[in-house]
Amino acid sequence: MRILLVEDDPDLGPAIAQALRQENCAVDLVANGIDAAHLGDTEHYDAVVLDLGLPGKDGVTVLRDWRAAGRSVPVLILTARDAWSDKVAGFKAGADDFLTKPFRIEELTMRLRALVRRSAGHAATRIESGPLAFESQTGQFELDGLPLRLTALEWRVLSALMLSKGAVIERLALLERVYEGDADVDSNSLEVIVGRLRKKIGADRIETVRGRGYMLRDGTA
Repeated sequence: MRILLVEDDPDLGPAIAQALRQENCAVDLVANGIDAAHLGDTEHYDAVVLDLGLPGKDGVTVLRDWRAAGRSVPVLILTARDAWSDKVAGFKAGADDFLTKPFRIEELTMRLRALVRRSAGHAATRIESGPLAFESQTGQFELDGLPLRLTALEWRVLSALMLSKGAVIERLALLERVYEGDADVDSNSLEVIVGRLRKKIGADRIETVRGRGYMLRDGTA
């Protein structure tokens, strides 16, 4: 998952970002509403964690503007406020979920995974494609019923392909999910990761769509 984290607390923001990266997420962290609005308008994210009390532009306004522009990225509002009126304002602006500080990072991660799964059109937590299975709430992969060992980068690629099984994911979108939007990465690095995945799950499972990207072949083939 590629996550946009918008949190202005100088201690909490980096701590959340580090914890999410340990859960194999690619994270872009910003500390004000102006930068958040810009990234949300110009980059692709699987989900956004958005604080309400932000400098420059408050979270409700940022979210309302995204929804008015037709941006459907799942948004989880994260705030120290616990008043019902704040929750109502957030949901009216277009929030998909709400988490009040303090919280456990495990709960945040599970809520984000659920948002991403549902936005990809999967109702069940377990997603299967032939002998490959992905338990989206725990982040665990299985192959032929046995745990599949993956590096963090391999996990990011395969989870994106699994959630979009049967559909092409553009190469640039995959690169952003893997490297947090870093434009300086080696252009062949994604091919290396895909090559390693093919050795682990079967060479015919991931199809290269020339000039576009990659697709996980659905079914048993």
